[in-house]
Order: sequence, then structure tokens, then C-alpha cells
Amino acid sequence: MVSPSALDPTAVLWSAEPAEREGRPLLVLLHGYGSDERDLFGLVPYLPDRFVVAAVRAPLPPPFPLPGYSWYPIDGLDGRDPTQVTIAAEVLLGWLDGVAEGRPVGLLGFSQGAAVALQALRLRPRGIAFAVNLSGYVTPGALDTDAELAEVRPPVFWGRGSHDETIPLALVEHTVDWLPGRVDLSGRVYPGLTHSVSEDELRDVRVFLDKQLERIES
Repeated sequence: MVSPSALDPTAVLWSAEPAEREGRPLLVLLHGYGSDERDLFGLVPYLPDRFVVAAVRAPLPPPFPLPGYSWYPIDGLDGRDPTQVTIAAEVLLGWLDGVAEGRPVGLLGFSQGAAVALQALRLRPRGIAFAVNLSGYVTPGALDTDAELAEVRPPVFWGRGSHDETIPLALVEHTVDWLPGRVDLSGRVYPGLTHSVSEDELRDVRVFLDKQLERIES
């Protein structure tokens, strides 16, 4: 099994030029399986412009003939190796170490990208200010930093559709049980929504992000 080693710095889309990033919090967008950095970058107009937004490309190509990139391999509907999710999160954190420059960092991921965002938050609960989980899940299995996460209780928004059949039910149920005791959780289940993002959800994400800006800049 191939594991990622690093993100491609030339495949990052930024909402601001280098000279315009100083002193502003960073929001990193993590796309889903089979997509690329251009996918979530289209959300930038819906996001608070105080953030510097960076949309990164996942490091692995999915199996031929699927397009795009992936954060970790998926072997069948239920084949998601927790170790590979952790490796992907560590790769993301390694990239962040080179670009964050001491500024507050939030993560927003969709599907696979959301799973990686939550895993990165677990690995570094004092280094990631918040996470937005869109149609994703918490990876099963314990991490050494989970007790610290429960102590810090960083804010997490979780949005998912009532008709989302892409994420296995067992992972949704695990996330429902796991998150409330360890993070400051908010979110919503959107009636009729499948494995996608709706305008109602984006409005709720905007409210959440505005609150995070107030918190980290106060």
C-alpha cells in the first residue's frame, strides 16, 4: 500500500497573495476522494474574507480509471485503514508547519478531507483552532492525544445529509457517539441532502466561521 510523504506546494490555491497574508488566520480546505484542490476553492466567496484560504491537493492518485486525488486508499465501501488516515493527517500537519507561521489555523474538509481534518485536530488539539466536518467522520481507534483533545474541546461543526449513503452507517454512528464528549460540537443534519453540500449548509458554516474569527481574534 502506497502512503503519502508530502503535499505538493505547487498545487495549493491561495485566496491571497503572499504580501496580503501576514497577520491573518489561515483556513485550509481539504477536498474529497477523487477530486482536487479546485473543488472546494469554489467555496471561497461564501467564506469570511478575513481568512487567508488555502485549498490543498491530496497526495495520492486513486485507482485507475478514477480521476483526481485521494488522502488515503479506500478498499471497498468499508475499507478505510485508520493508520492511513493518521498518516495523511501527519502529512497535512507537516505542510502546515511550513506555512502557518504562528497564525491561527482552521481546517474545513469534505468527506475524506473531513476525516483527515478531524484526525489532524486529534493529533494537534492545541495547534488547530477548529475544524469543519462536511459529510465526513471520525476515524475509529484511539490516539495518544485524545485525552488532550477532550481537555481542550476545540470547536467542530459537523454537517451531513439525511440521505448520504456514501459514508458507512457504522462510521456515522461512531462519530455521533465520539465527538460530543471531546469537542465543542455544533452542526446539523440536512433533510434530503445526499453526499454533497447545500446552500443552507454553507450559510451555517459561515455563521460558525464568523464565530471562530471572533474567538481567535478577541
